[in-house]
Amino acid sequence: MKITEDMKLKDVITHNIQVAKVFKKYNLDCIGCKGADEDTIRMVAVNNGLDVHQFIKELNDAIKEAKN
Repeated sequence: MKITEDMKLKDVITHNIQVAKVFKKYNLDCIGCKGADEDTIRMVAVNNGLDVHQFIKELNDAIKEAKN
């Protein structure tokens, strides 16, 4: 599964728990937040002042790393 900016946060976390380290890196408590059901990866990045493309790259890299 490749993470895209339009994916819901809950779907990303539920199916790819290895991305938690990326959220921790940016001090994001998104994993347990109320908005996880509705917020997209893009919304999380923009609302926290992160570069959307870099954030998505790091999330996808975390998944690749876990597979190796």
